[in-house]
Amino acid sequence: MSNIIEITEYSAVELDMYARLNEAQLLHYYEPELGLFVTESPLVIGRALDAGYEPVSLLLEKKHVETQAKDIIERCGDVPVYAAELSVLTQMTGFQLTRGALCAMKRKELPPVKEILKDAKRVAVLESVMNPTNIGAIFRSAAALNMDAVLLTKGCSDPLYRRASRVAMGTVFQIPWTTIDDLNELKELGFKTAAMALCDDSVSIDDPELMNEEKLAIVLGTEGDGLAKSTIADCDYTVKIPMAHGVDSLNVAAASAVAFWQLGNKK
Repeated sequence: MSNIIEITEYSAVELDMYARLNEAQLLHYYEPELGLFVTESPLVIGRALDAGYEPVSLLLEKKHVETQAKDIIERCGDVPVYAAELSVLTQMTGFQLTRGALCAMKRKELPPVKEILKDAKRVAVLESVMNPTNIGAIFRSAAALNMDAVLLTKGCSDPLYRRASRVAMGTVFQIPWTTIDDLNELKELGFKTAAMALCDDSVSIDDPELMNEEKLAIVLGTEGDGLAKSTIADCDYTVKIPMAHGVDSLNVAAASAVAFWQLGNKK
């Protein structure tokens, strides 16, 4: 493994992507070309590699070079592999690495909506969901509970942000996703839209007509405020999850899991 480089100098420009650049700066790293993102943990890195993302470099806890990161190093070919003790990495990055591994990767062009929905029956739509932890949790539920794709409005946090992809356990690399500008595009592709919202005229999530729709898009809104009123008005259904004990709502990630379980594509 001749490409192992022990870190001795924090200021090396090669480490900027791990130590000094925020995720917005990584996004624009190669501007006007597509930028970079950073993945964390061997599991997530492996799923990104499975999905065809190209690695640029690795940053590893020294003890993992010959153990749990060995397969990842081999899969990444001849990219530089920077290694250091955990205390050094924590000081560099400002957080404790999950299983002592980070990988910088090149972004890919997002596919058009029409392409990823070609054979889809159930799709999750996220409107202005800004918390990366919620994004990651929603993706994990979407992958586990039979959503065929995830669409995000441009107000959402990026699923490739390190925290989002880590919380998602790498499922952001397993379930098709892209951004969407106009929800009317879904209707043009034959989807009925279901807004998850606390409205008096809602139908229950187990409504038979809703559950039997051939193609259904489940639309979830931002933390706190929920969906925009105009979005709710434009959807074919407004859907409520029945609650007990006076609880009025669920966190968007928890609500997504309930909705995906009840309405998911039963393959």
